[in-house]
Amino acid sequence: MGTTQLESVPEPKYWHLKTVLTEALDSEFSVGEILPNERDLAARFGVARATLRQALEQLELEGRLQRRRGVGTTVAPPRMGVSVGSEQHAWPGGPDDAWHAVDCRLEVPPAALAEPLVTGGDEAVHIVRRSRVSRGQPVASELLYIPAASVPDLSGIDAPSGAARARAVLRELQRLELERQENAVELGSAGADEAKELDRLPGAPVLVVTTRYIARGRTAALSAATYRADTCRLTFGDSGGVEIHHGPERQAS
Repeated sequence: MGTTQLESVPEPKYWHLKTVLTEALDSEFSVGEILPNERDLAARFGVARATLRQALEQLELEGRLQRRRGVGTTVAPPRMGVSVGSEQHAWPGGPDDAWHAVDCRLEVPPAALAEPLVTGGDEAVHIVRRSRVSRGQPVASELLYIPAASVPDLSGIDAPSGAARARAVLRELQRLELERQENAVELGSAGADEAKELDRLPGAPVLVVTTRYIARGRTAALSAATYRADTCRLTFGDSGGVEIHHGPERQAS
């Protein structure tokens, strides 16, 4: 590869470098290919390594690159098309639900969730953990908090733990008549456990979607779903639903 020098431009140097790198990704690299090391890239484009890192971090945030443990920086696949809301409200675990149950445990929820769940400070709830995968890649993890009052008939179910117990809790929850659900979205950073589940580095940007499921005039369940910000793009329709769409398709050669 030849050496490409950057022209003097009014915009930040790393931002112009990001544009140049994007063109190189489209024309020279394929999805999953490992980029050259920082020293070689900095030499090619005639920039300091600090400038290069800023450009690479921006491309990672935009979903064009992925940093993988023990591998390096690779070209990311197109963003995933994942729906986290729709015009028709539905309980989690229904026939069209793309989430996969992982396990279920009975524990006291974090103090911040006790109030919206209308539980006492020391009252245990069912905590269902689920994951979401698209094209073989983890894109989201979820903790679903369900008060015991929402699923009172679990005593006769012979599934003490694991995915079977999680599915049983969700089946019982669907016996209630769902009145409505409320979504909220905020930007966050992945903690150690979330990063491990999502195959990301700790501190990576994530989108946290909180959903309250209302039945009988109270919160029957509360979902906290964490989505990889590099794979998901959220849009809001007239219905108030939240959907994650593909970004523009990219052709890599």
